Amino acid sequence: PEQSNVTSYADTAVAIVITLEVFAGLWINAFIVSVICMAWVKRKTLNSNEKILLAVGCSRFWFLCISWVYSIFLIIYPYYLYVHPIFPLLNSAQNFFNCSNLWFSASLCVFYCIKIANFRNSFFIYLKVKIDGMVPWLLLGSVLFSLAIGIIAYNIMDKALSNNLNFTCQGRISKASVRIDQQFLPHYFIIGFGHATSFTAVILSALLLLFSLWRHKRNMQTNSMKDLSMDAHIKAMKSILSFFIMYSIN
Repeated sequence: PEQSNVTSYADTAVAIVITLEVFAGLWINAFIVSVICMAWVKRKTLNSNEKILLAVGCSRFWFLCISWVYSIFLIIYPYYLYVHPIFPLLNSAQNFFNCSNLWFSASLCVFYCIKIANFRNSFFIYLKVKIDGMVPWLLLGSVLFSLAIGIIAYNIMDKALSNNLNFTCQGRISKASVRIDQQFLPHYFIIGFGHATSFTAVILSALLLLFSLWRHKRNMQTNSMKDLSMDAHIKAMKSILSFFIMYSIN
């Protein structure tokens, strides 16, 4: 009984800490979304980076919500989590919002790179001119890809749990006739591929923007006045650095 009470207190403490962290993240993203929405109402339109930021804020908000529900069930109510429809649905929703968040962030990094970096390559100039019209398609493609990831995650998890896994009363997964790694290998491969592709886009955007900043600074060394383009480079690099840290953790 004493060990059970200690475990219960520890689980409650972890649940409280997770709740505080999640609500802090929810407040920040809700604030970002509300500010962009108020600007949308006033101006009746949004520019391209505001559209991407709105998508990032919404995806992060719902990802935190789903992750909080999943964590609370996992810690406090494991019996309710390990019911056949609930676990695949939560896992699928978590994969969808996490993947969309990463792809929206990668799209924002690519957008900053194309709009701010100064290169005279014809293809890069073409992208600079067309990028505003490409943003809705980038967002739509990110949603469709994330939706495909969520559906695949649900199908694989549902099939694995239905045919090959049994849940005990303690909420632990026991292995049946087929090895678990063989069942979940396609799931992990697809998610890993999506993460690696978007991560590569962030790294390339950061490197190109850094090179453009270095070259622009070298050209402006003789000019003592403050340069607006350099300020834009630095602000974009700060944003991309934050996304790089987030991607590295993922």
